[in-house]
Amino acid sequence: MKALHSERLTLRELDHGDAAFILELLNEQGFLRNIGDKGVRSLQDARNYLDKGPIDSYGRNGFGLLAVCLADGTTLGICGLVKREGLEDPDIGFAFLERHWSKGYAAESAAAVLEHARNVLNIGRIVAITALDNAGSAAVLNKVGLHFERLIRLRDNEELKLFS
Repeated sequence: MKALHSERLTLRELDHGDAAFILELLNEQGFLRNIGDKGVRSLQDARNYLDKGPIDSYGRNGFGLLAVCLADGTTLGICGLVKREGLEDPDIGFAFLERHWSKGYAAESAAAVLEHARNVLNIGRIVAITALDNAGSAAVLNKVGLHFERLIRLRDNEELKLFS
């Protein structure tokens, strides 16, 4: 897949060179609280996460989570589409290092992913899920045109908000 570009950002496929970034991101308090503990505690765990998650998804689904970067190469977070067990439609997900929160990067990258999904991948329906108390992510989803639809439970039985 070619990289996606927005006004300030480049979104590109993740690779093993992103292992240190993934290790940091997946262990921040905001990630653990809002998304969950993925059990990534070492660079090898991060490489395994990349292999079994985003990298596998690129080949299997034609999409996946992407690294969100500034023009100077600084990686800010991840954003992309996920095909999640328990959801019929692909869902958009994003997570950013906390030092990059509240700068509009999540909405800007999510808008680029949605445009690509609709216009290039021809995906008709895209959803998103958030924790019940994750007001920040809900605000980003509303900003890019997704709206609360209903509460759902996935396989871990945690109640989540579904946006479409």
